Amino acid sequence: MNIIEPFAYGNSFFHRLDPRIKIIIAVMFSIVVALTYELTILFVSAILAIAILVAARLPLKKVFWRLIVVNGFILALWLFLPFTTPGKTLFTLFGLEATVEGVDYAVLITIKSNTIILACIALLSTCSVFKLIHALYYLHVPDKLVHIFYFSYRYIHVINLEYVRLTNAMKIRCFIPRNNMHTYKSLAYLIGMLLLKSYERSHRIYNAMLCRGFKGKLYILESYEISVSDWLFGIISLLFIAGLVVIQ
Repeated sequence: MNIIEPFAYGNSFFHRLDPRIKIIIAVMFSIVVALTYELTILFVSAILAIAILVAARLPLKKVFWRLIVVNGFILALWLFLPFTTPGKTLFTLFGLEATVEGVDYAVLITIKSNTIILACIALLSTCSVFKLIHALYYLHVPDKLVHIFYFSYRYIHVINLEYVRLTNAMKIRCFIPRNNMHTYKSLAYLIGMLLLKSYERSHRIYNAMLCRGFKGKLYILESYEISVSDWLFGIISLLFIAGLVVIQ
């Protein structure tokens, strides 16, 4: 399986941290940040997320490009929220009134999104996906959700290879995408074939698993032991998150 995990391997404290602790802290931190409307708390949370990112010694250039992708979606909110949120007029552009409340709302969403993404990159991407799946199992996440997560990660590259094969077949037949009905129909057929082949492959995989004695449960051979440093980080992080809640 050729899926690149550029942040999963390193020698920092956060790379060695127990994945169960990282998942719990990342989820709770994300929930608190998402529900916060105080700019002061958000700025403190953003500084903390950046500090964790620096401490994890991740390549900042790759992190920056991931933030560019996320903020590309946030840019669309900046094009609409200031002009669609009722409130006090801040400025007028092409006859459209941008409100103070709309700009504030867009700023909040921008800070929240970037803070959560930075924290998740620092905490979750410093661990391989398979370790995260094992950690979800030990956290007693429902087996079906763990299975969905595992098989999605395990076979997403197979779907990508199938997509490349189908697109190459279209190019051999001189398909050139244009803004016309033929292009739309061809792309619809492409998506339909991907869904059909994925469905057929899932049946073959499931039957193969049944032949090997699968009874609805995947057994995990890897075990984790929480160290003293893991407990300290978890307790300090929970106290910090609780402090944010109390302050708000």
